[in-house]
Amino acid sequence: MGIKAAFVKPLARRIVRQTAEMAAEAPQRQQDILQQLISKGRQTQFGKDHGLDKVKTYQDYCQAVPIADYEALKGYIEDVKAGKQDALWPGKPLYLAKTSGTTSGTKYIPITRDSLPNHFNTARNALFNYAHYADDFSFFDGQMIFFSGSPRLDTHNGIAIGRLSGIVNHQVPNWLQKNKLPSYEINCILDWETKLTAIVHESVHKDLRLIGGIPPWVQMYYERLLEITGKSSVAEVFPHYRVYVHGGVNYAPYQAKLQELVGHPIHEVETYPASEGFIAFQYRPDEKALLLNADSGIFFEFIPVEEFHQDQPRRLHLGQVETGVQYAVIINSNAGLWGYSIGDTIEFTSTNPYLLRVTGRIKHFISAFGEHVIAKEVDQAILDTIESHAAQVTEFTVAPQISPPEGGAPYHEWFIEYASPPADPVAFTRALDESMQKQNIYYKDLRQGNILRELVIRPMQPNAFRNYMKSIGKLGEQNKVPRLTNDRKMADALAVYRIDQ
Repeated sequence: MGIKAAFVKPLARRIVRQTAEMAAEAPQRQQDILQQLISKGRQTQFGKDHGLDKVKTYQDYCQAVPIADYEALKGYIEDVKAGKQDALWPGKPLYLAKTSGTTSGTKYIPITRDSLPNHFNTARNALFNYAHYADDFSFFDGQMIFFSGSPRLDTHNGIAIGRLSGIVNHQVPNWLQKNKLPSYEINCILDWETKLTAIVHESVHKDLRLIGGIPPWVQMYYERLLEITGKSSVAEVFPHYRVYVHGGVNYAPYQAKLQELVGHPIHEVETYPASEGFIAFQYRPDEKALLLNADSGIFFEFIPVEEFHQDQPRRLHLGQVETGVQYAVIINSNAGLWGYSIGDTIEFTSTNPYLLRVTGRIKHFISAFGEHVIAKEVDQAILDTIESHAAQVTEFTVAPQISPPEGGAPYHEWFIEYASPPADPVAFTRALDESMQKQNIYYKDLRQGNILRELVIRPMQPNAFRNYMKSIGKLGEQNKVPRLTNDRKMADALAVYRIDQ
């Protein structure tokens, strides 16, 4: 065991013990956090506007603080950007994490001195828990790649602004800095293709042992690495590569291809980070569900998905949730986010401890005919089908075709880029449609009633989704291809990348 591994091992034991205590006491710790947030919130403009001084109980809180999206909090965030003190949280935030995905363009999510540990410490806790339970600390003695946005930050009214992944780069402790790739200079390269090639050249002769990043971009790294080195597997280049840390998208559709590219078994650790807060992480190698981060400055609420768009949906605290129910995630945090919908949906697989899996996005669904198909369902359908037909998928998305140009009944249109296409495309399409009917009873009813016809697959050219993401300025790092859209905007843009064009 090397020096750093020996240094980390006793620290990891302490973190594991603290994690177990958090898991055992999660509901009470959540209630403690709520009271702490209310106490601090009373000092802010938001707290004064919403009468937090009168709030005593969770029921009071639900009456005082409405469910909000970014647009609802935008006025306060504009005050923060203008340099105003005490708008959402006492004082001013240290950072504003810049992200996309709102009708008004870029979002700016506050990161305060109080909330900053949530982001870095939780990532650390995930690695320490993994290392302890796997009894493998060796990766701390080698190099690690973390794919991220540029660490170069802008400053506005005394607040540093940048991508969350770039901000976190500034919080890496000194003992880990020498292990971390890419270098600051390479990480600041804005063009993703140029940056990717530079990372390959910088890392190719290193003793790489851990990689962190979302699956599509790590796959691009693997492929560029093999292209440049001429090797047949990542393991030939990095024989000590042991751990892949991922999050942000469902890993299952990418897993087979990534494992094939690596060429030897590695551990895969899933995390659930967001600009708004680090929500959950896989804390044991033998447990695939994610442990809710219940004691890190965030008070969580959960709304049953079918009630989310109602005027008065039920708001549940952690002690009220059940397994097997789809919930929208609401956070209240020491970053100054109040009743904030992060847009994700989750499902608890256990309440002792509180384990969950991410099932999709509130806004990513297809319901052109009332079917309300969600990401979890299309992910599971494609996974089942590729396993039974020996195919591999690089990327895909689904959209409704309401008025087919060829005439006939409407259908769901699947745009699939294959790494290895099925031997029998007709049987593959039929199996995928049957799997979708098993996943979603409303889709089954529409199919059996001939309101929808069998889904249609559009095979895509190699690198189709990569080229599409580049065309809209979203190639690289944390940008993700939506699994579903309820309109034709993306589908129509993808038409030029179809194989039959």
